[in-house]
Parts: sequence; C-alpha cells; structure tokens
Amino acid sequence: MTASPLPPIRLGTLTIHRVLEMQAPLFAAKTFFPKLTDAMLDEHRGWLAPRYLEPGTDKLILAIQSYVVETPHHKILVDSCVGNHKPRPGRPFWDQTTSDRWERNLAATGIGVGDIDFVMCTHLHVDHVGWNTRLDNGRWVPTFPKARYLFSERELAYWTEREGRDATTCPWITDSVLPIVAARRADTVTSDHVLNEHVRCIPTPGHTIDHFSVHVGPDGADAVMTGDMIHSPIQARYPELGMMSDYDSDQGGATRRSLFDRFADTPTLMCTAHFPQPSVGHVRRRGNAFDIAME
Repeated sequence: MTASPLPPIRLGTLTIHRVLEMQAPLFAAKTFFPKLTDAMLDEHRGWLAPRYLEPGTDKLILAIQSYVVETPHHKILVDSCVGNHKPRPGRPFWDQTTSDRWERNLAATGIGVGDIDFVMCTHLHVDHVGWNTRLDNGRWVPTFPKARYLFSERELAYWTEREGRDATTCPWITDSVLPIVAARRADTVTSDHVLNEHVRCIPTPGHTIDHFSVHVGPDGADAVMTGDMIHSPIQARYPELGMMSDYDSDQGGATRRSLFDRFADTPTLMCTAHFPQPSVGHVRRRGNAFDIAME
C-alpha cells in the first residue's frame, strides 16, 4: 500500500512536511496490543476499518514516516524511519530494503539531505533511526552532512549498554546510532530540552526508557510530533493500552493520558508517527477517553 505526498502544514512562521517511507498493514492488532481483547476490537471495528485496520486480516495499517519542521532559521528532521541496506532479520518487511520512496518524498518537499540542520530522534527504535546513516564504501556514515543529531542522554546510554552486551538484539544501534556518535555528530540532551524558541522536547516516557515528543510553535499555532507516544487511534479510546515493544506500558499509559489531558480540545495538532495519512489531527475528549480527529 502506498500513499500520495500531502501538502505542507503551515503554522505561523513554521512549515511542517510529512515524509513517508511506507504505509501498509504490518502487524496483527492483537499481537501488537497484547491486552486488546476480541470484545474491544469488535466494538471499534466499524470505524477502525478500513483506514486503520485491514478487513479480513485485522492487521494494523501503519505509516512509517518522518516530519521536517522548517523554522525561520533551521530545518529539523524528526525521526528517520527504517533506512536502506540494513539487516533486520526480525522484521522481514524492513530487512535490507532498497526503496527510494523516502528519499523521493524528502526531495518533493524541496529540502535535501544537505539542508537538514538537526535530526531529533524521539527514541532509538529501529523505525526511527534508520536514515541517520547511509552505506558508503562498506561504512555507515551520517546521511545528513551538516546536521547535529539530538539523542536523549538516558536513551542513548540504555541502548549503548544493551548493544554492548549483545548487538544481535538491536542491530539498528550498531549501524544507525553508534556511527553518529563515532563521527562526533551526536548531542545528548534531556527529554525536556529546549532547542530554540520554536522547538522543545516534551518528556513522554514509557514506550522507551526516555522517549520524548517534539513540541513546535507558539500556543494557538503549535503542533506535537508524538513519536511513539501513540501508535494507533485505538490508544486514544484506551489510553492505558500498551503495545508489544513498550519498555513500561503502565508508564506509557499514564504518559498518553497526561499529554492528551494537556492538549485536548485545543488548536494543537498531533502529528503522529504511525497513523496512516493524513496522520495529523486534534485531540478531543470522549468521556473518560479521547479521540484524535483527523484533518
């Protein structure tokens, strides 16, 4: 399944571009969300399918994408998807990919890899760091020649230690994160880091040990790049619903509820990492839960 490029989002002096790598039914919903019951799924199937749930297979339809934020002074890439030529034996649909779709979609924004000033990785999972590096004569080198890469200090420490114990459990750290550190292009930050007057991090832990989301723009003309704080709109209906790769699902549920409480019924856009396109919407209260109304 493919999706067409979408027009940029204008927020005052900021512009946000969506850069899609892939969109497809990838994981069975009840595998992805271990505590999702048949009754829960059946109750919401009517609106989940066919946009978010593939009829007949009950696979979640997920986008893998980046966002580029243009401020008056910088171009900032938030998350870098899966990347090419990388061994991912545990995920056959991402293993040794050779697609040029992400590169073409980035070019369609009018922005090239040489224009990116900062790469902000909300966390260090496989589908958020891949284009950090590219293969050059057998070596993994930074894809963005002038960019500084911002990693959570605590997140980087956790994954570096894990890679050191057994690199086979996280090959993406070996080929997409540590080469950035070796090239002295990484800046470690706290998960509440303020980059500038336009861009700041919001701590959203739980999915990983020190996940952050990226909040851009002033009040009333702002957006949040959620990263993996949420994967599917069913987690707005059930904020405490964790997913299979969470570091701490209980903490992740508390994070979702807190962030949604903060931004519900406001003009703030939620720019989600994995909702199928158009991928952006507003949080609305729904009793003791929420909806994300797509644009």
